[in-house]
Amino acid sequence: MPDNKPWDARLAYRLIYPLRDSFVSPNHLTCLRLLVGVLACIALAQGDYVWTNIGAACFALSNFLDHTDGELARLTGKMSKFGHYLDLAADAIVNVLLFVSIGIGLTASTLGAYALPMGILAGLAVAAIFQMRLIIENQVGKAAARQPNTGGLEAEDVLYLLPLVTLLDQLLPFLVLAGIGAPLFALWVLKEFLALKEHPLK
Repeated sequence: MPDNKPWDARLAYRLIYPLRDSFVSPNHLTCLRLLVGVLACIALAQGDYVWTNIGAACFALSNFLDHTDGELARLTGKMSKFGHYLDLAADAIVNVLLFVSIGIGLTASTLGAYALPMGILAGLAVAAIFQMRLIIENQVGKAAARQPNTGGLEAEDVLYLLPLVTLLDQLLPFLVLAGIGAPLFALWVLKEFLALKEHPLK
């Protein structure tokens, strides 16, 4: 296992290693990740303190499960184009729904009617990022579309902090930051995307 892998991917590898000769397939784990992620978003949409904490914990679990399918696929040689696109679809659905569900849950907060549009804006920005990354991956390979990895941590690992955000009852500033940050990050990815379109790698 390469030493430059993110820490959560290394842990996922160790946890799924006993499944290498079982009936469990990478697609089973992808579907489990999707199910847990959707349940997390349903809980977050309730807006209640207890439910948002449950939802955040489920989302962190879903985020971790996202690494298990790929690790099992590589370990067993069961990599497939369908499994890859299923994984991408699950990632997009869960991450887009995350911000929309938080927006729904915060409609009774001081953000009021602005909460849902802000959640939708962040969700659409995330969807755009996924789409552009997919096109980049198809054009120049998966390595070029991979997130920067520093010290075993990736940019998306910040989402593991969501349970801390809900525990401290700070979902409102989280959504505001996401409503601003996600579109800005989408613009940064768009710059990469346009640069690749203008000067494609050979």
